[in-house]
Amino acid sequence: MKKILYIGEDQELHLRLGAEPNLTVDRVSNVVGFSNALESLEDLDFVLSDYKLKGLNGTGIFEKFREHFSKHQIPFGLVVNHPEKKFRVSLLKSGISEVYPSNVNAETVVSRINFLKEMLESRLSTAKKVEYQEYHIPLSKRIFDLVVAGCALVVFSPIMILTAIAIKIESPGSIWYVSKRVGTGYRVFDFYKLRSMYMDADKRVADMKHLNQYAIEAEESGSDKFVSQNKQKEGAPTLLYKDGQPMSEEEYLVYKKKQQAGTFVKFKDDPRVTKVGKFIRNTSIDELPQLINVVKGDMSIVGNRPLPLYEAEQLTSDDWGERFLAPAGITGLWQVMKRGKGEMSDEERKALDNQYARKVSLWNDIRLILRTVPALFQKENV
Repeated sequence: MKKILYIGEDQELHLRLGAEPNLTVDRVSNVVGFSNALESLEDLDFVLSDYKLKGLNGTGIFEKFREHFSKHQIPFGLVVNHPEKKFRVSLLKSGISEVYPSNVNAETVVSRINFLKEMLESRLSTAKKVEYQEYHIPLSKRIFDLVVAGCALVVFSPIMILTAIAIKIESPGSIWYVSKRVGTGYRVFDFYKLRSMYMDADKRVADMKHLNQYAIEAEESGSDKFVSQNKQKEGAPTLLYKDGQPMSEEEYLVYKKKQQAGTFVKFKDDPRVTKVGKFIRNTSIDELPQLINVVKGDMSIVGNRPLPLYEAEQLTSDDWGERFLAPAGITGLWQVMKRGKGEMSDEERKALDNQYARKVSLWNDIRLILRTVPALFQKENV
């Protein structure tokens, strides 16, 4: 005998379920009634709710009481009369166990309860719980950062003042470029640089899409797909899978380039950069204001580079999110490893960021600085 709770006002559905000899059905009509029934939740085998309810719809009930369902390993189903398949699929992807039409018969519900409970128990038993503790910069590292950043600001302040005057003379506007960056623990802060572009640089991007190097490279590599297809016909092995579909190495590279073209921009001889800007970029003078970020506590001298918002949004998985458990820094492990070794892939860079996050220590930072002092003020495209 299975016991279910039906949340809704469909009398016909309630009677149909109640007529099934293998079911015991309790009914409440709204979220208030369900809240009162929470104490007996552990005795239930299944909770079935109408999508449309007074006060809070069925999806809202599931989201609000999700922990209760998980704790007692009770499947949650919705009765939905929505014609679009995408809508139903989105409900299932949100964690709801089953989506039924209003004319569902009781036998179907009974036959699915055992399967749904087994599936839920299996999912919960194999789920890996990862608990991350917020990173706090150790006192020794913080003192080191303040001493180094303070001394560097004193030494480089004349250069920064002269550069500020040159920026003002060539291009009216602020001497600072302030952007939002994501640092330790996904914390967003204002990231300072000396301005190297014209004031309307951001607005010019839309008019320069045809010059985006990522898009050009993706377009040029498009023909590789046909080469790949021919190899497949000749019996060449499939090397990779993407979303369950076989994909050759050539197709994967094309996919990555097109994905990159839609997200990132890179221009050859960027016309948005001023003459002073080109000089301070080549000499890394534009990076000096990051010492202010270090003094404020937003960053450290050594750490993982803080990322623009659009890049950080793509690094939320356990595989790549580990980098945000380390301090944000002016220089880090991948910048040191990069120097003099040519191009480095995104995967290699992110893997080195994770590697640094696992071994954060003051002595490790000092070692990285001694390996290459010039790496302290790297350009963004290193």
